[in-house]
Amino acid sequence: MDLIIGMLPFIVLMGVMYLLMIRPQQKKAKDTQNMLSSLGKGDSIVTIGGLHGVVDEVNETNNTVVIDCEGIYLTFERRAVARIVTKASASGTTKAEALGTNSPDNTADSE
Repeated sequence: MDLIIGMLPFIVLMGVMYLLMIRPQQKKAKDTQNMLSSLGKGDSIVTIGGLHGVVDEVNETNNTVVIDCEGIYLTFERRAVARIVTKASASGTTKAEALGTNSPDNTADSE
């Protein structure tokens, strides 16, 4: 009986560690895996290095992603994608593609 009472704090500590540390980490890893598996052509993404671009191609065999960054095509590992900013719509164009360039339409020189 003394052995069970002596081990009870350790058992409680392990239960608290599981609830506060291990379980949330597993949930975040599962969410990240779901996000990476739903990656598709036309999605606007940000890499872990901070590079913004639009997915041009997803290679399932090599686990790579080809990203279009304003005409420059770069190949990254699929796990290098930090987050998806906007998903591609059903028509195949993203919000970023519909906006066009980053230059304003009305400038001081055009008046």
